[in-house]
Amino acid sequence: MCGRYTFIAPAPTVEQRFDATFSEAAPTTYNAAPSQRLPIITNAAPGQIQLLSWGLVPGWSKDPAAGPKPINARAETLAEKPSFRQLLGRKRCLVLADSFFEWQATPAGKVPHRILLSNEQPFAFAGLWDEWVDRATGELHPTFTIITTEPNSLMANIHNRMPVILPTRAAEQAWLDDGLGLKAHQELLVPYDAAAMQEYVISKRVNSPANNDPEVLAAA
Repeated sequence: MCGRYTFIAPAPTVEQRFDATFSEAAPTTYNAAPSQRLPIITNAAPGQIQLLSWGLVPGWSKDPAAGPKPINARAETLAEKPSFRQLLGRKRCLVLADSFFEWQATPAGKVPHRILLSNEQPFAFAGLWDEWVDRATGELHPTFTIITTEPNSLMANIHNRMPVILPTRAAEQAWLDDGLGLKAHQELLVPYDAAAMQEYVISKRVNSPANNDPEVLAAA
């Protein structure tokens, strides 16, 4: 799964990297967690970086407070689940990040790792998004989820899942392209090249989202 990540790259770097402009200022976060508003780019507005809440609330949901808010969606079963299948066809997004965290189960307890690209540059997870409308107020509540897949050889030693990282700018553009069919979009949802990634153990300060500072990233 993917339950925590970072977004610490400067705004000008991110805008240049993704050829898009922030619609509002995005906070630097060393420990992004579910329910927080975080930067994404949707297929509906590919030139804009928007802040959406992490944890998907489907547009058809009657009561968001009572239902699940999935932070991850399995790539292998997207087309089998009606709610995700519709979003795969209509509402895809890039979730902007520069590293993510995963916890390795060991006899001594869970050990947190930070995983990032070898070049330490920003990247995009493949994601899905939706908008829930509060019928009482008419207010829109946009949310997103991150797609996961099987682990590559680097991640397999840490966890049995990993987030889908789109490998190139062309892949990112293809993911947002409404002209591609479900099959073409699903073919993009594969493990990232392990040789182009790195990881290291960090302290358990990351366990609490309240710890949101550079020390979270320090090697243990």
